[in-house]
Amino acid sequence: MKNLTLFWIMLSFLGLSSTSKVNAQDWPNLEKYKKANTEVSTSNNGGDRVVFMGNSITEMWKDANPDFFNQNPYINRGIGGQTTPQMLLRFRQDVIDLNPEVVVILAGTNDIAGNTGPMTLQQINDNILSMVELAQANQIKPIVCSVLPAFDYPWSPGLSPNIKIPKLNSMLKTMAQEKNVIYLDYFSKMADDRNGLPSELTTDEVHVTKAGYKVMEEMVKEAINEVLQSK
Repeated sequence: MKNLTLFWIMLSFLGLSSTSKVNAQDWPNLEKYKKANTEVSTSNNGGDRVVFMGNSITEMWKDANPDFFNQNPYINRGIGGQTTPQMLLRFRQDVIDLNPEVVVILAGTNDIAGNTGPMTLQQINDNILSMVELAQANQIKPIVCSVLPAFDYPWSPGLSPNIKIPKLNSMLKTMAQEKNVIYLDYFSKMADDRNGLPSELTTDEVHVTKAGYKVMEEMVKEAINEVLQSK
């Protein structure tokens, strides 16, 4: 007991216990965009608003090319490291409450990496399906994106994402067809012969370069325009 007490005192001194407590209380990180969401919801500049829901690949997009978001009615709601259950928990706050016309959902690679524990491909697919159904129930048109290629995860090697990601993408494509929504196939456009990202498109086999985002921007804008023209 004495040793355990000393352990917690040391954690408190290092600031780790409070961090762990916050993470446990706000697992989906609802706090991250709470203030920004309030500013968006009180804005009259709705237009053809589009929310990008995702992980670090989405979050880092606004730093790689700020104009893509600043010059379009696009709202970035990516959070680095997140998995689909975390996104599902924050979907109402970070998407539905912003009243967009469209939501672009890019998710699943961190689930395969095991960021929040073991996940089956079916569980990943089902979480994305739940986001699609929530969007449709609120008159928001979803675009389901393929998971980007990844040959391996530098932070969690040996999980064969180059094999699992194509399998998941096949499931997502089928689900999108069944729900009558657009499936945006980044994978086929960006994958090399290893089912990974070529060097010019990636910084670390997972995250993308400016050249990678340029490919994605052309594809997603075309998909968004298709959705908006069909409304």
